[in-house]
Amino acid sequence: MTNKVTLRIILQGPTPGVVYGLQKGKGSNYETVLKQTSDSTDLIFQFNVEAKYGDNGKIILLGPFAQGTPQDRFVYIDIGTYAGQKGSPWSRRLKIPLSGINAELVNTLSENTILWCKIPGTGKDGGPNCATVKPFSGWKVTSSY
Repeated sequence: MTNKVTLRIILQGPTPGVVYGLQKGKGSNYETVLKQTSDSTDLIFQFNVEAKYGDNGKIILLGPFAQGTPQDRFVYIDIGTYAGQKGSPWSRRLKIPLSGINAELVNTLSENTILWCKIPGTGKDGGPNCATVKPFSGWKVTSSY
């Protein structure tokens, strides 16, 4: 049995003029979807994953957006040339952990709730934030407005 889980990533204050998008697929066989060009206001990426209960009762997140091993899932935000922006000086990915999304959390969700997180969009170097988000404040439940 699987449950649909809606995730919303809020990318705060991303570098202006850069294309950002959600990676769908793995390895070199992927496409970037939900592409947005930043004007320095927050960008929102909302999408679904499937939560399947394993034999041990733990959640395994599945679907075209879920990357990594079943024990260490994450999603990628593609940036600049990785998001298909020709001529961009940026070729980066932002790795957002799906850790903390467990059976207890999924069981609190209804069809009117989603999980969301906020991620800084600009890195310490002034360019787009990249690599694994640290520190990561985790996923929170909110209404699906």
